[in-house]
Amino acid sequence: MQKNEIYQTIVDDLTAEGQGVCHIDGMAVFVPGTAVGDEIKVRIVKVLKNYSFGIVEEIIKPSADRVEPDCVYYKQCGGCIFRHINYKKELEIKEKIVKDAFERIGKLGPAFLPIIGCESRKGYRNKAQYPVSADKNGKIICGFYAKRSHRVVSIENCILQPDIFSKIVDIIISYAKEKKISPYKEDNNTGVLRHIYLRKGHYSDEIMVCLVVRKDISRELKGLVKQLTEQVTGVKSIVMNINPKQTNVILGRKNVILWGNDTIVDIMCGNEILISPLSFYQVNTPQAEKLYEVAKEFAELTGNERVLDLYCGAGTIGLSMAHEAGSVLGVEVIPEAVENAKENAKINGIGNAKFICGDAGEIANKLAGEKMLPDVIIADPPRKGCDEQTIDAICKMNPKRIVMVSCNPATAARDCFILSKKGYITEKVQPVDLFGGTGHVECVVLMSKVQK
Repeated sequence: MQKNEIYQTIVDDLTAEGQGVCHIDGMAVFVPGTAVGDEIKVRIVKVLKNYSFGIVEEIIKPSADRVEPDCVYYKQCGGCIFRHINYKKELEIKEKIVKDAFERIGKLGPAFLPIIGCESRKGYRNKAQYPVSADKNGKIICGFYAKRSHRVVSIENCILQPDIFSKIVDIIISYAKEKKISPYKEDNNTGVLRHIYLRKGHYSDEIMVCLVVRKDISRELKGLVKQLTEQVTGVKSIVMNINPKQTNVILGRKNVILWGNDTIVDIMCGNEILISPLSFYQVNTPQAEKLYEVAKEFAELTGNERVLDLYCGAGTIGLSMAHEAGSVLGVEVIPEAVENAKENAKINGIGNAKFICGDAGEIANKLAGEKMLPDVIIADPPRKGCDEQTIDAICKMNPKRIVMVSCNPATAARDCFILSKKGYITEKVQPVDLFGGTGHVECVVLMSKVQK
């Protein structure tokens, strides 16, 4: 097989990254933008030892799963990967991603429950983080990163976001142009405006506008505050986040309140939830409520259990279970999120939930040493999964059940494999799609202590 050769073939599989897989002379060829069943002519663009990459030269006969992408930016933007196939097929692919992770990586055989899909693949996100950059002419632009790059694609309206976000972005970028506020340049850590970060309460409609900047420009932003508060209904908080570091991490540690409150309020599982810029909060509220209902069902609470909620964020999972538990203790490393969680418990009249700030592994280890042993542990780690210290501490505490909520089936499967060697059986896995159109999928896992 040589570069630029053209072959006629049929796509027979799809990867978690949304690339079609076909086989030519025994070699796997990965082809983006295809669907299973597509009969295509493919041009080879890169040849490696065991596999190759190609691009579509011609679609001879389209797959029955193929649909016309409903986003004009789909081919350039790196956000969605499944908008060229129907949603039924997307859910099948995501079920397979979860199942393959647990069977291949985890070497586990739990019961796999049918995936819970979104009501819509449009407008479901309550948060957007728009990188700001300059085009080749030096003109300030805003949008999302292109596939596998940090090149910003200028986007006027993302169909995953509420329509109001586009209006807010337009006001900010127009103001930045007028006041000559320079876009950030990653390569040499110059420029000022790095990201436009927006949050909106799904039920409350309260909006937070957060401007991520390299240095304090609060003086220059006074006119923007006036425009936003006069032109956008629902704005309750305008924040300037200062991030001077040359890093891919979006938010810095310092927030300056330019106007309004330092939080917005939304409802999650019947509880009022305060959300700050640094608080973790699931981006698809209705689907997150379904996710948390599954987690509560898996926890099998009777009203007496001590629940330890690791990586608790603003306390949303633990608080959703508090009325069915004896007590809830949440652990989170971000101080602002812990303060939000404490206030969330207070405003909802939940007296049996407490929250402490610290690294999940360190706190869990300390609790194990003090014999503060929970009956159920809830773990909602970041994409990298649980670290070794956290897993060891979980096992020392010897809970009856572990309920893991994960946005990365691969690391969840890895962690469950480790726990399976330490006396826990992975009973069942529930995939939940919070990110329609994209390659991401959540899952909830129930692990139980092996009875000797």
